Amino acid sequence: MSKKVVYKTLKLLVIGNSMVGKSSILLRYCDGEFNDDLSTTIGVDFRFKTLEVTGKPIKLQIWDTAGQERFRTITGTYYRKADGIMVVYDITNEESFKQISTWFKEIKKHAPPNVAKILVANKIDLQQSRVISQQQGQELAKSYNCSFFEVSAKSGEGVEKSFENLAEITFKNLSGGKNKKKKQAVLSNDEIDKSGCC
Repeated sequence: MSKKVVYKTLKLLVIGNSMVGKSSILLRYCDGEFNDDLSTTIGVDFRFKTLEVTGKPIKLQIWDTAGQERFRTITGTYYRKADGIMVVYDITNEESFKQISTWFKEIKKHAPPNVAKILVANKIDLQQSRVISQQQGQELAKSYNCSFFEVSAKSGEGVEKSFENLAEITFKNLSGGKNKKKKQAVLSNDEIDKSGCC
């Protein structure tokens, strides 16, 4: 059986504060694994994943960035190359949620004007330690006109759907020409519930 030719390669960037679980989300999505002892990302790392978007084989080149302040100048250059961006916070860490505005400022400063983006809340397996409600996340995502997913890198819940959504929005943006901005899909609360992402 012949191997499918990749129709397009999309460059995705995963950003957010240190320790929110960016690398764990990526490991779960690409390898189907979870590692409690995963070391902190130094600078930038990346992985590949191929999936079908609107019936076409698409390769995702997913960049995992360090969240520490000292690496911001390094990772800034990757914004300009990004087709889509996943912004991640930790539902058990209020500071990581407060810093989302800073990350979106970085996107506005460095990334292409109509880059696709979604907001992802990680660690929903730790409900007993939750300090940021689902509603807070939904409202924040709405203010940035982007889709919102709650996920667990540990259990895998919502991870695949979040990447699929970002890949679909990114692909539509790149295929939409002058209509790029209109292609940015936003999930409503009902759609989020139906998707099983939360």
